Amino acid sequence: MEQQKLPNVTISLVLGIISFIACCCTSGLGGLLFSGIAFYLAKKDEKTYMMNPEEYSNYKQLKTAKTVAIVGLVLSVIALISSIVYIISLGGWTAYMEQQQEVFEQWGIEQ
Repeated sequence: MEQQKLPNVTISLVLGIISFIACCCTSGLGGLLFSGIAFYLAKKDEKTYMMNPEEYSNYKQLKTAKTVAIVGLVLSVIALISSIVYIISLGGWTAYMEQQQEVFEQWGIEQ
């Protein structure tokens, strides 16, 4: 019998990698979304593999995808917590938005 590949490994790996970028660009929220989905898909494939291990050939890629998803998840949580702490330290959401407005005005960006 020819070995198959687990169906969600590639997309899980891609989403895990995208979560690194999204983590930095969205204060952690995008990273949480992408790495959460990647982790879910990796766990789903892991269950599929455990039911019939001799049938699948790309378990090492699955472990890599799961690791990347976990790292993305941890980085996203750290970025989100630091963003929340930063907003609180400024005095709340209103003060944060005022500071952002000042930065945009300094850069010459109109809103």
